[in-house]
Amino acid sequence: MSNTTKPLKIIRIKQVKALTVFSKSYIYELAKKGLFPKNLTLVKGGTAVGWLESDITQWIEDCIANQ
Repeated sequence: MSNTTKPLKIIRIKQVKALTVFSKSYIYELAKKGLFPKNLTLVKGGTAVGWLESDITQWIEDCIANQ
């Protein structure tokens, strides 16, 4: 088993939309229902959010596996 860790990468909504082919509103709707990975506030007290790329990738893989 490899002991290498993949570096964490935060992606913004534009990249999330490209990976999932979902609209921004649908992504937030799924997240509100607990059906999509939780976003991260990028700056304390700020409004900018992002997602861990690994969370989105895992979510996509899980969707494919559960078909």
